[in-house]
Amino acid sequence: MTNRDSFLGQVGKIIPQGKPIATIESAQGAYLAIKGEKKLNLCSNNYLGLASEERLKTAAKRAIDEFGVGTGAVRALSGTNSLHIELEKSLAAFKKAEACLVLTGGYMANLAAIQTIAGKEDIVISDELNHASIIDAVRLAQVKTKFIYKHKDTSELEERLQEATDTAKTPKSDGNPPTILIITDGVFSMDGDLAPLDKIVPLAEKYGVLTMVDDAHGEGVLGDHGRGIVDHFGLHGRVDIEVGTLSKAFGVMGGFITGSSDLISFYRQKARQFLFSNGLSVPDTAALIEAVKILEESDDRVKKLWENGDYLREKFNSLGFDCGQSETPIVPVMLGGEDTAVEFSSKLLENGVYATPIKFPMVPKGTARIRVMPSAAHNKEDLDFGVNAFAKVAKEMSIL
Repeated sequence: MTNRDSFLGQVGKIIPQGKPIATIESAQGAYLAIKGEKKLNLCSNNYLGLASEERLKTAAKRAIDEFGVGTGAVRALSGTNSLHIELEKSLAAFKKAEACLVLTGGYMANLAAIQTIAGKEDIVISDELNHASIIDAVRLAQVKTKFIYKHKDTSELEERLQEATDTAKTPKSDGNPPTILIITDGVFSMDGDLAPLDKIVPLAEKYGVLTMVDDAHGEGVLGDHGRGIVDHFGLHGRVDIEVGTLSKAFGVMGGFITGSSDLISFYRQKARQFLFSNGLSVPDTAALIEAVKILEESDDRVKKLWENGDYLREKFNSLGFDCGQSETPIVPVMLGGEDTAVEFSSKLLENGVYATPIKFPMVPKGTARIRVMPSAAHNKEDLDFGVNAFAKVAKEMSIL
């Protein structure tokens, strides 16, 4: 057997174990269509219901008529459209930051934010439950000295800071001291809990190190008008790097980095993910500009999202479900066993509810769950339909 045959044989053994990915046949909203059937949508990141908002669609169509569809080149050459600049300025203003750089995805934004400023001889301190894109970015940067602290444990974070500052006393090969960077998710998406940023930032200031927060699930959710976790804690100007996504609450796609003008200028000149990749398409960019306008105009959608999240949590708790430690509209229904979560999700689908199982490696073994994701597009009747389906399936499976 050749090396090639061996590899393809291994791939062939893995493929049958994979769960088919559902194909969505409609717009994202309170409901969606799967195999021609209407299902209640409880597993989308479309927090504010903007993915099918008419104003975004109109803005995208108008932009296509004026600018076309594609940008034709990487942004560093001829691919920066005036819409890109408008979006970056509007996002910076929305986030109350000096400047902003937009990329094609939140994953790309994390890679750019970390790899561009951290190298082999620098130091990273990271929450143990940080997103995979953060872990991959640190690996890509080839950082040799990494300190991991227990989830949200600021006492242990300070211990790691003390170790890091001692390590940083040895200069790098170029004679400069190692950069020390604390990285944390803002909202931890599997559990819905918040990073204690109000404690992390003072510690970073005490030890004179950089801070970075990935606020993917906080954008459009936390803070005034959904400005995010930094706004939620009133820490504007004290967090060095904010990374956000535009594919969740903003309803389109893309990612961004906000920070000081000097830092964003540095990223613009040095970040490989920016320099060697096309920017957002014309319709995406135009739609996002409109999404930011909607959030600036009113916080009604944000309030509705929280109202729905609180309502669901109350209903699930009254039924006896364990909803973990969530502090956001993300409502995890903890089930434990992976097979149990898979069966529960399958039965929900039979009862008209689409809510996928979350299991290893996304969460530790033994902590499988259905992560329920309400949106501002849902009304009480929608949520009651979902709760009733959960109750019916739980009774059938003797879960409660």
